[in-house]
Amino acid sequence: MTVLSYFGCAAAFTLVMAAAVHAGESKPIAWADLVDETTQTYEDPFRDLNYQQIDALQTIVRNRELLNDPTLSEAQMADSAAKINAALEELAEDGIDADWLIEQRWVVADRREKAATAGNPALDGQIVTLAGFAVPAPPNEDGTTVVYLVPERGMCSHTPPPNANQMIRARQRRLEPQRHA
Repeated sequence: MTVLSYFGCAAAFTLVMAAAVHAGESKPIAWADLVDETTQTYEDPFRDLNYQQIDALQTIVRNRELLNDPTLSEAQMADSAAKINAALEELAEDGIDADWLIEQRWVVADRREKAATAGNPALDGQIVTLAGFAVPAPPNEDGTTVVYLVPERGMCSHTPPPNANQMIRARQRRLEPQRHA
């Protein structure tokens, strides 16, 4: 994307924001205000595990999956079973219930996703002012200009992108040129 079109998108975004501000009273907010605070505190039993403990859990999960493979030879099955038992013993020595943790992985994954994506419901339908950087995106098929507003310069030029509750998608219909007499 050329520098000119980047500035064109940024200018279009500025016009959208200016129109929104003039349409009603605007409330200044910070990026932290976009986050739903009720989703940020949750029990995460994986948070305090060290690298070796997480690796042992992964070993158990991977090798249990392998044991379901009907093409595995007896030697491969015995090897997988031995790896599972060694990892279970290692975790048990640390006082960790591996099976309970494995059951919790999708519960915690869901909580982490909500924490990263849930927006502040108190801001729904509100007109707000928020400073940020406009990142141009391809226009919609109908010609709508699209930009993402992000808290810091360069956030969308790398992987992973910012959390969903730290990006704002802004759209503006294509402006028709006006003729001046």
